Amino acid sequence: MTEETERRPETPAEQNGAVGVFVLLGKQLKLLRERAALSQPEFGRLVGYGPDQISAMERGVRTPRPDFLRQADDILKAGGLLKAVIPEVEEAMAKARTRHPEWYRSYAALEAEAVELHFYANQGVPGLLQTEEYARAVFSRRRPLLDEDAIEKRVADRLARQQVLEQWPLPMCGYVLEEAILHRLIGGSEVHKGQLRQLLRIGGRRNVEIQVMPFVQTEHPNMDGPFNLLTPKKRAQVAYVEVQGYPRLITEPEEVRKIADRYGIMRAMALTPMESLALIEKLLGER
Repeated sequence: MTEETERRPETPAEQNGAVGVFVLLGKQLKLLRERAALSQPEFGRLVGYGPDQISAMERGVRTPRPDFLRQADDILKAGGLLKAVIPEVEEAMAKARTRHPEWYRSYAALEAEAVELHFYANQGVPGLLQTEEYARAVFSRRRPLLDEDAIEKRVADRLARQQVLEQWPLPMCGYVLEEAILHRLIGGSEVHKGQLRQLLRIGGRRNVEIQVMPFVQTEHPNMDGPFNLLTPKKRAQVAYVEVQGYPRLITEPEEVRKIADRYGIMRAMALTPMESLALIEKLLGER
């Protein structure tokens, strides 16, 4: 699922508002971290984030969640500096959601409140699992070509969406990835290594299961392409598909049931989560 959607043009107020808040906050966060004599990996371990995520927040391309700001304020002894900006961050996050095109907002809203998310991917790593570098490589190679500002905005949007995996209560997330995805060096060898490490990190979370459909599995019930299955809070499950830029949000119960049935069979045919992470570790050791 590429989710490479077109955005409406942003007004100067939006650009200087939502984006500006995150850039300034990122600079403050970096200054406080360095004052505490912590490296990005060290600070990341204390707050439960990877170093690439800390880097993204410090550069203003990833939105720091309120819970993170409260925790960081205590760890970095910021004296309430980070906690004080939480209302502005929440307001900026709300404005940022409207950057998605109208047809995509329905899906984005459902994703943001989902209690279960399931994905099948056969071309590339799904957006919610991508590293910043991997996402940038994907958007940089998109046709027609995007200018640098558009690429950075889309990367920021994608990283912001990933916070759904960390919100409380934790949503249950499952992925079935074709093994070919683990071998495709999108962005080059170093970007690929970083992406494999990201899969190991996220796959180790208690609310996330990543399963690999191995090459040796000669067939499975879904040859029609990637899809997402979402279960919003207190609402029926829906499906989302996108082919060559043509999206479709599926809400008809029988159609959703058929896709969910295929997904269930595929999970049974794929490697277990433990076997899948072991395969990723093996591939990472071979690179």
